[in-house]
Amino acid sequence: MSPSPRPTDAELAILRVLWDRGPSTVRQVFEVLSAERELGYTTALKMLQIMHEKGLVQRDVTDRTHVFAATQTQVQTQRTLLDDLLDKAFGGSSLSLVMQALATRKTSREELAEIRKMLDQAEGGKR
Repeated sequence: MSPSPRPTDAELAILRVLWDRGPSTVRQVFEVLSAERELGYTTALKMLQIMHEKGLVQRDVTDRTHVFAATQTQVQTQRTLLDDLLDKAFGGSSLSLVMQALATRKTSREELAEIRKMLDQAEGGKR
């Protein structure tokens, strides 16, 4: 099985709708996205058709209204994109990626606590 193609920014916006709502019609995707940005119904339809051809979404045609669903989970897609970014932008260095991520945006106490917990688990529970 060949890896799924990297979604574009616009395709990621559609995938986020599908991950949040679950399987959805073109109209449902359009309504969510058009509340955030200017978008035509036919544009949403065309993008979903292209995403279907690329294997990013599957289409259920049992009813008159087609229902689309993401072919990969949000976590699978995020890991694929992160792995690609890690190789291309950070030379495979997880340290560089994490340091840049922490320096770029303010991190909440809750997020830092979660990061510490993950580090402890990675070290085998030491501390």
